[in-house]
Amino acid sequence: MKFKFDQKSLAEIEKVLEVKFAKRGNQYRAVLLNTEEHRKLSIEIYPEIQIGEKIGNLVSIYTSNTHAQLHFCEGYVASDVLGEVTFFAEYNGRLSGIVVEKQAACSIFTNVDRSLLSGDFEKLAPEVMLSGIALSLTEPLLDEQSKK
Repeated sequence: MKFKFDQKSLAEIEKVLEVKFAKRGNQYRAVLLNTEEHRKLSIEIYPEIQIGEKIGNLVSIYTSNTHAQLHFCEGYVASDVLGEVTFFAEYNGRLSGIVVEKQAACSIFTNVDRSLLSGDFEKLAPEVMLSGIALSLTEPLLDEQSKK
């Protein structure tokens, strides 16, 4: 299954992050502000753009100190309960993800072995446990994609 960001997915992301995307050319951009914590985060989504010799989805995150990109984004998990959206990509059994919180914060996990998603988290070192827990939300979607 080839995932593409559409109006429905963008609306779901807007709802969870409590923002509105502005369409500019081939991108969708939103800005999250957290005045209490003095944080600002911009998110840009580029559906189906040229990335090298292939076409894929690109998610870019900008903060005052960081610029992060997730190439070939294969999907997302929007959680109202957690107030965050997890964007993910998988390559050869390795998962990368960017978790964007509505409080204008983000976490980045790269090259995470997919087997960590469904293992016993209590057996993992705390440094490793966080990535497995954070990205475990993507497992049902990854399983669904692998069946197709």
